[in-house]
Amino acid sequence: MFRETLIATLALSFLGTATVAQEKMRISLQLPLTSHLGENLTLFEKEVEERTNGTIDVEIYDSATLYKDKEVPAAVGSGAIEAGVASLTRYVGDAPVVDVFYMPFLFNTEDKVRAAVAEGSTVREILESEIAKTGGQVLYWQAYGGAILLSQGGPIRTPEDMKGKKARVFGKTLGDFVTAAGGAPTLISGSEQYLAYQRGTVDVGMTGVSGVKSRKLWEVMDTITVTNHADIEFVVVVNSEWWDSLDVETQGHISAAAKIAQDDVRDRVTQIEADAYAAAKENGMTIVELNDEELAAWQAVSQPVIDGYLKATGDTGKRILDSLSAN
Repeated sequence: MFRETLIATLALSFLGTATVAQEKMRISLQLPLTSHLGENLTLFEKEVEERTNGTIDVEIYDSATLYKDKEVPAAVGSGAIEAGVASLTRYVGDAPVVDVFYMPFLFNTEDKVRAAVAEGSTVREILESEIAKTGGQVLYWQAYGGAILLSQGGPIRTPEDMKGKKARVFGKTLGDFVTAAGGAPTLISGSEQYLAYQRGTVDVGMTGVSGVKSRKLWEVMDTITVTNHADIEFVVVVNSEWWDSLDVETQGHISAAAKIAQDDVRDRVTQIEADAYAAAKENGMTIVELNDEELAAWQAVSQPVIDGYLKATGDTGKRILDSLSAN
């Protein structure tokens, strides 16, 4: 009797384990897992799987193994993948307003950035509403830091130094900024920029300093010019239909994990950038800070970029800029 009871108990236990539904949540990431966005996704994965007792199985596909960053919005929106990480500017084709974060020198303090990305802010509500029209909705934001310029053989201190040079950009408005300074923008994915610098496809690089560290860009560029001319934001976006198919409790667990991951990366980004600058210097790069006169020269050529943004976004763009001016 004891033996039969034990067998029955084990069988029921096995059956219960076998019938536990497991939902895959695949996430595409263009950066390596060793980058701070990769580390942040790993934290998110851990939180989700613990909170859902493994019923949500998070799989991270890093280094653009599934999709390049420019392909992520369509892949997520179509449901080809459950989730993806993309630079905010990758949504500019469907939602031109997202490029507010690439308005030259608009977000020049951490306080301004935090106010804009805060949940419930006018900026965040408008941008997330526009992104949702693509079939994907923002789960959380990932701070990446300020935009910098990379070069070989000398710094890009002023717009005069940019004239006639080809520059890697990762968004339309950043391209407009290069054009306004007299350069020729070339749109190149983050995962492809190392080769672009190595082959001389472009003369000037543009990225965040954390990317210099994670991609070891000191091997192909020797100078960083600290312009901080834009704030780089990434978003983790989930397919709307997939999200709606989850029960409310599971959505709550994922949202809670997202909040932890979002706060963690935002709170650490300043130190992450400091560590990346230190690593770049240790690996032979020259770090160039701009003086007030040089900074003013960049700001002086930037007005056409702002005009272009307002023309592309109309009343919605004006509402966003007005909300920022009010803060």
